[in-house]
Amino acid sequence: MAAELDIDALKERAKRIWALGDYSEIARLTGQAAQPLVDACAVSAGQEALDLAAGTGNAAIAAASEGARVVASDLTPEMVELGRRRSQAAGLDIEWVEADAEELPFEDATFDCVLSAFGVMLAPRPDVAVREVFRVLRPGGTFGVTAWTPDSLIPAQGALINRYLPSPPGVPTPSEWGDPDIVRARLADAAGSVTTDRRRAEWIGASADEFVARLAQHSGPEIAARRALPAERRERMAQELLELARERAEGDGPVTIGFDYLLTVARKRG
Repeated sequence: MAAELDIDALKERAKRIWALGDYSEIARLTGQAAQPLVDACAVSAGQEALDLAAGTGNAAIAAASEGARVVASDLTPEMVELGRRRSQAAGLDIEWVEADAEELPFEDATFDCVLSAFGVMLAPRPDVAVREVFRVLRPGGTFGVTAWTPDSLIPAQGALINRYLPSPPGVPTPSEWGDPDIVRARLADAAGSVTTDRRRAEWIGASADEFVARLAQHSGPEIAARRALPAERRERMAQELLELARERAEGDGPVTIGFDYLLTVARKRG
């Protein structure tokens, strides 16, 4: 049960893991969902928007480019610094804040829209995160979130890694946010309306082997798992990850790997 989790330890662990590698490379894939998310939430000039668990700011940059006044928050200090540098380089005025999705440092009814592109799905207590999101939303405001569907490659890779290096018991699976029934149930008490739409992102490259090599170099969770495992188990896991990616690859070279995700938009009651 979530109540039995050592929440502080989990969050410190998450900070260490996501500080590994270079998330900027991962953001090239997840970034494909940013503009569709902003469009689905009808973010526009003059609105106040929060990019929650922002990573390096894909959704924040898309929202700021529409003219919204944007705050981007993330639990991991290294992400905040990467995102700040990225938005400054793009010439966008985005305020970056180190913040916990389950304990946001904002007043009630601060934002017209809260966005989370593959971010809030990692919060260890979804019910707490949902309460915080709707607390900082204004009446009639929108909450937009993207998450990988349970049958997508990223959750399959995560489940494989978890077999070799199990997560603490009771931690919810991030891809639950990609299940329409679970999402609707989580948002039912807070939202006046909820819409879901299954979308697809794609990675195109020379081979599935190239994709796996990039993840091995840049994905924090995978780097953490490889460092923790003895050589034999590390190599076995690497081979299974490669076989999994090859199964999903389309074409002979270049190849396309598809990643389905759920885009959810919920509106707070007025």
